[in-house]
Amino acid sequence: MDSASIRRKFLDFFENKGHKIVPSAPLVLKNDPTLLFTNSGMVQFKDYFLGNSIPQHKRIADTQKCLRVSGKHNDLEDVGLDTYHHTMFEMLGNWSFGDYFKKEAIAWAWELLTEEYKLPKERLYVTVFGGDKNDNLPVDEEAKELWKQFVSEDRIIHGIKKDNFWEMGEQGPCGPCSEIHIDLRPEAEVKQKPGKELVNSDHPQVVEIWNLVFIQFNRLASGALEPLPDKHVDTGMGFERLCMAIQGKTSNYDTDVFRPLMDFIAKEAGIVYTATTPSPVERGQGGEVKTDIAIRVIADHIRAVAFTIADGQLPSNTGAGYVIRRILRRAVRYGFSYLNFKEPFFHKLVPVLANQFKDVFPELQQQLDYVTRVVLEEEVSFLRTLGKGIILIEGIIKFAQDGDEESLNNEAALDFINSGGAEILGADRDGKPTMIMGEVCFTLYDRYGFPLDLTELIARENGFSIDRKGFDSEMAKQKSRSKADATKETGDWILVGDDVKTEFIGYEHLSAEAKIVKYRKVKQKNKELFQIVLDKTPFYAESGGQVGDTGVLETANEKILVTDTKKENELIVHYTETLPENLAATYFVSVNESKRRQTMNNHSATHLLHAALRQVLGKHVEQKGSLVNDKILRFDFSHFAAMTEAELAKVETIVNQKIRENIALNEQRNVPLEKAKSLGAMALFGEKYGEFVRVITFDPKFSVELCGGTHVPFTGNIGLLKIVSESSVAAGVRRIEAVTAEGAQEYLNDNLRLLNEVKSVLKNPKDILASAKSLMEEKHALEKKLEVMYQQQANVLKDELAGKATKSNGCTLISEKVSVPNADSLKNIAYALRNQFDDLLLILAADVDGKPQVAVMLGEKLEATKKYHAGNMVKELAKEIDGGGGGQPFFATAGGKKLEGLDSVLVKAKQLI
Repeated sequence: MDSASIRRKFLDFFENKGHKIVPSAPLVLKNDPTLLFTNSGMVQFKDYFLGNSIPQHKRIADTQKCLRVSGKHNDLEDVGLDTYHHTMFEMLGNWSFGDYFKKEAIAWAWELLTEEYKLPKERLYVTVFGGDKNDNLPVDEEAKELWKQFVSEDRIIHGIKKDNFWEMGEQGPCGPCSEIHIDLRPEAEVKQKPGKELVNSDHPQVVEIWNLVFIQFNRLASGALEPLPDKHVDTGMGFERLCMAIQGKTSNYDTDVFRPLMDFIAKEAGIVYTATTPSPVERGQGGEVKTDIAIRVIADHIRAVAFTIADGQLPSNTGAGYVIRRILRRAVRYGFSYLNFKEPFFHKLVPVLANQFKDVFPELQQQLDYVTRVVLEEEVSFLRTLGKGIILIEGIIKFAQDGDEESLNNEAALDFINSGGAEILGADRDGKPTMIMGEVCFTLYDRYGFPLDLTELIARENGFSIDRKGFDSEMAKQKSRSKADATKETGDWILVGDDVKTEFIGYEHLSAEAKIVKYRKVKQKNKELFQIVLDKTPFYAESGGQVGDTGVLETANEKILVTDTKKENELIVHYTETLPENLAATYFVSVNESKRRQTMNNHSATHLLHAALRQVLGKHVEQKGSLVNDKILRFDFSHFAAMTEAELAKVETIVNQKIRENIALNEQRNVPLEKAKSLGAMALFGEKYGEFVRVITFDPKFSVELCGGTHVPFTGNIGLLKIVSESSVAAGVRRIEAVTAEGAQEYLNDNLRLLNEVKSVLKNPKDILASAKSLMEEKHALEKKLEVMYQQQANVLKDELAGKATKSNGCTLISEKVSVPNADSLKNIAYALRNQFDDLLLILAADVDGKPQVAVMLGEKLEATKKYHAGNMVKELAKEIDGGGGGQPFFATAGGKKLEGLDSVLVKAKQLI
């Protein structure tokens, strides 16, 4: 049975059991501060478990794209080394929200696996929660008795809390779970050792395929458990492992889920995939076939990278974007190191992947060109980094071998070694350098993006090892710092009134009377805040690029400032720095009206801008991100070239024309998603939409969008839009920043004021541009004359210095204090004197336009004797001017702060000579 049929059979099975089949949520999460990515099938249903939303369907099933590369669910370092870990994977799941429970979940799981998929019953084992004394929880006898109907008791295993008690996080819904494992080993191995003994032992062929979670408790901040009013079922089955079991393979990578990608990679590399996977004993001891590992890593990683980009997350240097960049670079590095891919190759896999999944996850096929180009640009950039890194590390190793900076022929390595602070080399008992220290390896990794295993590979090829323990120690310190920065203590919600769902009235009203439903205390970075939930609110919670409202909660006796409003899943949370005194009181709550109206101007202008960009540049333009606040609008969109001045002017003209037309807002709520699309509304990739949506229209022939934000009633309210910048954000993504209304007026006034000041400085010429150009031409002409004059002065000074040369200790010595206009003059004089004297020892203490500088130059003949080293000498002399520097063995310079120390430089130079 092929993988597509396996997936279809799962969904059909549960559809026949009364489940609603829903699409996968995006990999990239919004409105959930606890996660970077969707890491399990239940994430899109968290609000149902938390009670923030009421499910429209009691029974749901789907296949969900998941990513486990951060936090406690981090499988990245295992990927490729074994047969079953992945970054991105599919999670097949069925859910019950207060409907069926253990009996049906267990019976249906057994029916599907054994009767539909025909998996051998004798190879299946199940686990049940074995109880926990700390939580005062007994063995899950209910699940055990239900399983006895299908399997013998000797194949029912009591699991510990770590394996058989599922928790959403440190707080929240949780409950016991029951896992189904399968033994895929050959019969001979099964006879030697029962599979029961290998369950949950990380054996590559005795693996968990399905986890049935029975959510019946809520974990409080205190650690205590309380029963939930409704019991839920949350199951997750790893699709790739299921395919391995059904297709009779011993590795996920041998299934048709991965082989199309792997065969393509092997062909590109000109090798054959041997399908050799190491045992746990062999792993890390030379048992791996490196090319096989590389192929598995690349095949896995393209899935994570491509689908995440398609879902709206671009590679970057922070947050989720950094994780994706790291995965992409790991794949490129494996190809570079083990498959000899020295030119971009990773992007070639995107079309292969898109075609394979076009029927189940069509968003990649629909954005094929865009995703491919983003991956290519990232790949090209990292290959440049790898090239620079290799030059750097080879220079460091050469220094390690020769023990002399003279051996370094690249400035990067020289600068690295001279930066100080870290011991470069470790030595053996005889004092011979044998190891590159961990701090150096970590700096290469952290500052230069150079992977540790590539450092190790190059070091090993040159007879050196690396200090892995030192590297791990530095990494642990960084993680500890990051963890300290991110530490957040969140208390339990404390109910004040009935736990009702918040009514949002902010589209129509900016103020209202409201009561507090619940609150909790949050402490982060030693700052204490309060999160407050109201029964009704006009405050818009940050979402869809629009910032959250600020305002006040007040009674006759107190006034509480609301500093921000955010969504936590579907909960509208108001942030305050103080807790209201009378929690039971009715509060008059009001939004900062000026800020809201300016934000509305910018949000509506963003819609007009989007439409104008598509009209001018083409229908390939799609929103890739936005920020809308009261000061500015920022709009990121797909486009692969910088916009011309003419294009920007045309877009701006179209938007302002629509503003002057004073188009009325047409807002439609609770529109079925498919109907909204038929109206022309674009569903953005990476957004999760419900069955009913809100449609914002400014002229049905111009701008129709799905949007939950706040907008102006008429486009005329915007007044004016002025684009202030257009730039690149990432490969294939451009960014426009613009201002509207008062902001646009202020921007224009500032520029007019500046223009008038320039006119005044230029004596009010008739043609200001011609006058400015003439002034610049005059400046360049004067600069050239000045350069000639400086060179003449330098020639005179050079001759004066040559006349002061003396013979000392077998060399021509010139040690003088000089004054020069710039550093180039000093350098030119030094080289001119080197050309004149091959046994030159030149030491200049220079006043360079009021700043102290030292230069040491050796003649070619003197350099060959290795009696002096310019770099070492200049380091010593620089101390006299409170400075530092370095350079090559024959020429080095140093700058400093202490001008009055130049005389001391010459005194110290005499001592050194």
